[in-house]
Amino acid sequence: MKKKVKFLIGRIKAGRLGEMWKQTLWIYQYAKHYWLTMIFYTLLGMVGTVVALLTSLVSRDLVDIITGHQAGEVIKTFSIMIGLNVGTTFLNLISEYASTYLSLKVDSEIKADIFSKILVTDWESLTTYHTGDLLTRWGSDASAISNGILNFVPNTIIYVFRFISAFAMVIYYDPSFAIFAFLGMPVSLLLSKTLLNRMVNNNKRSAAMGAKMSGFNQEAFSNIQTIKAFDLIRLYVARLKQLQKEYINMRLDFQKMSMGTSLLLSTVALLVSYASYGWGIYRVFSGAISYGTMTMFLSLSGTLTGTLHNLTSLVPTTIGLTTSAGRLMDIIEMPREDYSQNEAVDEFLKINKADGISLYIKELEYAYSNGTLVFKGASMEAHPHEVVALVGPSGEGKTTMIRLILSLMRSQNGSAELGGHAGTIPLTPSTRKLFSYVPQGNTMFSGTIAENMRNVKPDASDEDIIDALKLSCAWDFIEKLPEGIYSKIKERGGGFSEGQAQRLSIARALLRRSPILLLDEATSALDVATERKVLRNIMSDEYPRTCIVTTHRPSVLTICKRVYAIRDKKCVTLNEEEIEEMVRSF
Repeated sequence: MKKKVKFLIGRIKAGRLGEMWKQTLWIYQYAKHYWLTMIFYTLLGMVGTVVALLTSLVSRDLVDIITGHQAGEVIKTFSIMIGLNVGTTFLNLISEYASTYLSLKVDSEIKADIFSKILVTDWESLTTYHTGDLLTRWGSDASAISNGILNFVPNTIIYVFRFISAFAMVIYYDPSFAIFAFLGMPVSLLLSKTLLNRMVNNNKRSAAMGAKMSGFNQEAFSNIQTIKAFDLIRLYVARLKQLQKEYINMRLDFQKMSMGTSLLLSTVALLVSYASYGWGIYRVFSGAISYGTMTMFLSLSGTLTGTLHNLTSLVPTTIGLTTSAGRLMDIIEMPREDYSQNEAVDEFLKINKADGISLYIKELEYAYSNGTLVFKGASMEAHPHEVVALVGPSGEGKTTMIRLILSLMRSQNGSAELGGHAGTIPLTPSTRKLFSYVPQGNTMFSGTIAENMRNVKPDASDEDIIDALKLSCAWDFIEKLPEGIYSKIKERGGGFSEGQAQRLSIARALLRRSPILLLDEATSALDVATERKVLRNIMSDEYPRTCIVTTHRPSVLTICKRVYAIRDKKCVTLNEEEIEEMVRSF
């Protein structure tokens, strides 16, 4: 027997219930911070239940008084009835306001916590998810968790308390009515067990479909210019309609299941109600109870049946809650970035800031998760007051090297470290504070130019911003704008050309005054003259900055201290003849 029990427990832990249990424990890690909130909400619900039961008692007395023609008691009882109803109204208003306030507060706190955890999740792992999917998980799933924390446990306690208290009143006044409270229970329990797996699968389908829709919308709106340019309007409208069709079919499947469940439960509830009516009429005619007591029993019968239905409805709520938890756990439980070296990096910067910081890559090896080898034995170095170039055809690993330097990716072998006159320190996520980075493409945020600049240096003065704009050759067009550095930038740099947006991005990076500047094809939209001028400005700046440039355009290589070419998975140093040959053959 013990073996069978252990086997059964093992199957539960390994199966759907085991998975839901793990997800419930994860939710508890958030819920435990809000136990006072849940107690307050629960007490409000229990007080409301008590007031509702008292109203049933007063209603019974009022019916008995009226049918007994006791005119002297009518006004008193009716006044109590009005008082209880008014009290119930105020209690409901207070409960609703408190619920809204607490729900918003908990929702904001949980979303902020999950948002911060997503930002420190390993970047390489995070890129396996579509941005739209991440937004859906952070938005909808996080809201489901916050609503569940505030409502699930309190509502469970409230419903159980309501059922027990109503059942106790029935037993006290007429035990024969108690049987009607349980008539619908077997059907409810049977439905819960039968529909469990279907509910879980439906919730997962719904979440996946929501993520798919969100991803499509996000990409479509972000690439309207491309859609127009390639005349893809009809194609994308057709794709949207197809997604909507899939969504509608999915929702209709859910609705059919819901309608069938509701129909069965409603039929059971009607049968219980009619049986209660019949039994109440019989008891009144037999003289066992009064009309008022029958009215009270009918009210309590509805309360008991409704409460059982509410308790049953917690099953899909639980499933939806744990499904959302599982989707968030997929993200939150991915590898985290290690920022444990923050203090060591701060001390390293303090010691070496005046003289600058060098970068050393030695025998680096890196392969993508699919096994594609990008680097094997790659080595390079860069020092303060140098502009070092990394060249090679597209797809050979220039951007990958930048990401390795920023510790967005982790190499499998070799070493990567920063050095100064007082020793070295390995590259980790903590060392990112020592870098300024200008990636490919447009990376400006919506807002003013000044706001974009102060994102990286909140205490920057207007003069500091203008100096950075001059270094990046962006002041040439900014000073002509009516509002200067307070001119608005639209989403994704709208309102400026690609070349102008690139110069603004470079200015932002220079304003930060980090020891190392990474320019990843960051001058690709500039003309050759402007590109050379920007790099010369960076070199002539007295700040001991180390600059690394990736480019497929060799026009600026002659002003670089060293040029590395990616060949055979390595970084090969080019001599002057090779550089000149690249420039001539471009």
